[in-house]
Amino acid sequence: MNEYGMESVRAKAMLEAARAMAPQLRARVQQCKEEGKVPDETIAEFREAGFFKVLQPEQWGGYAMDPQVFYALGIEIAQYCMSSAWVLGVIAVHNWQLAVFDDQAAQDVWADDPSVLLSSSYAPVGKVKVVDGGFRLSGRWGFSSGSAHCKWVFLGAVVPTAEAPFDMANYRTFLVPISDYKIVDNWDVVGLEGTGSNDIVVEDVFVPEHRTHKSMDGFLCDNPGNTVNDAPLYRLPFMQVFVRAVCTATLGGLVGSLDAFVEVAKTRRVGPNKMTDDPGARTLAAEVRTSIEEMKRTMFCNFDAMMAYTRAGQPIPLLERAQYRYDSAVVSDRCAELSAKMLKASGSGGIRHGSPLLARHLDILTSQAHVANVTPPFANNLGGMMFGEENMDTAI
Repeated sequence: MNEYGMESVRAKAMLEAARAMAPQLRARVQQCKEEGKVPDETIAEFREAGFFKVLQPEQWGGYAMDPQVFYALGIEIAQYCMSSAWVLGVIAVHNWQLAVFDDQAAQDVWADDPSVLLSSSYAPVGKVKVVDGGFRLSGRWGFSSGSAHCKWVFLGAVVPTAEAPFDMANYRTFLVPISDYKIVDNWDVVGLEGTGSNDIVVEDVFVPEHRTHKSMDGFLCDNPGNTVNDAPLYRLPFMQVFVRAVCTATLGGLVGSLDAFVEVAKTRRVGPNKMTDDPGARTLAAEVRTSIEEMKRTMFCNFDAMMAYTRAGQPIPLLERAQYRYDSAVVSDRCAELSAKMLKASGSGGIRHGSPLLARHLDILTSQAHVANVTPPFANNLGGMMFGEENMDTAI
């Protein structure tokens, strides 16, 4: 299939490194599920290949490459193990987010070791008290993917004011070290079992002001970290960068499902005929392949456009941002529909334990639960803007 955003020598080398990992990633799928986390060996191989550095600032040894490279790698990895790609995506994208925090936050995390990783849970469930120099933070957050491999975490909460105890305009991301939180191992799901998306518990810890990031700064693309990290890459809207780390794994998972479907067709018979001769199976394979390429083109072209705006020092029009946000959200729905069609067409063997189509289908279904992949709010906002209403979503 076509490669997008992989023009540089380094990008091509990284893509080849991802492809070379296919045998070991496939071999570890069961280990990944049983351990409830991406194996340490896989994380080590991702580090060695430089995958976590793709969006990291150069001052910290990162490559500060275009996001298209990051997502192309995610699609490739997800073909072999969707959990591994999911964890790579949501952890490595944090190296971009830390770059838009006050630079002192990056100093806190990376001064001694720039390879330190961060997990996250952005639900605004934290309890915040404003104190001298910062905040006191408490709460329990769910779904912190890859947390077992990380030493810091981003956590979401709303800073209360006298006028508005809970106003999402006052939403912030809080950066907390592992010494100040506890990981609760409670990941028990039907898909993406290897993401280790466990709970994070914080009990009344101090978070200095510089270790917080206002979501409104991310929406306006004017962040404290831009005084140091002023490259066009770090002028993108935060949510546009983050949500594609989620849908990319799903899209790559569908690529793997299509490969599995083709393999099933080579040996299965439909009545007296080989499945490979069945017009319905052929039509479905063509539909899935074409849909994958369409979604990939949309994702990469959207980032081509956003990067063009930031390189020109121009704001990305809000209507376009709403469109890009919706484009990202619908990926998981489309992938689930296409995966279900292939699972049904694969016959009764598809429902057996060990069926690669079933395993991937459950991963794709699970990805739909992420709030970034819940399409109605983004469709509603985009449609409203098309009808002349103001934008109602700062997460675009």
